[in-house]
Amino acid sequence: MPAVPVTRLNHAVLYVSDIERSADFYTRAFGFDEIGREGPMAFFRAAGSSNHHDLALFGVGAAAPKPTRGAVGLYHLAWEVPSIEDLAAAASMLAELDALTGMSDHGATKSLYGKDPDGIEFEVMWLVPRDQWGEYERRGVVMPLDLDRELARFGQK
Repeated sequence: MPAVPVTRLNHAVLYVSDIERSADFYTRAFGFDEIGREGPMAFFRAAGSSNHHDLALFGVGAAAPKPTRGAVGLYHLAWEVPSIEDLAAAASMLAELDALTGMSDHGATKSLYGKDPDGIEFEVMWLVPRDQWGEYERRGVVMPLDLDRELARFGQK
């Protein structure tokens, strides 16, 4: 039997305790446009996306249990940005929202990590041009990210 021919992740759906608070966070942090609501769900599209929606939030109420770090389940989703400058701007925005929790250099990607108001973890990453992956083509490394150095290296001259 052939494998499922996945081409990319189309959208994510998150359970959230307060849909209004989470909707505000995701529109402020990522600039998502809210395209509609249906019952306890809100749907969002990223700027320039061809998807119907890139993110849906499902409100489950304040009494719902919070995610437990290290428990079986999804660890995080990664949102890709088009440039290293966009990654730097994301770092500033997430810091302003007190949502930035870390940064890593994975060789082929440069990544920020954050948490939304419910503690749901996410990654914002920039993909290094493929012809510059070098030794990282088949390696998964975690190194400290020097964002200023990477801006000087990959940013618009």
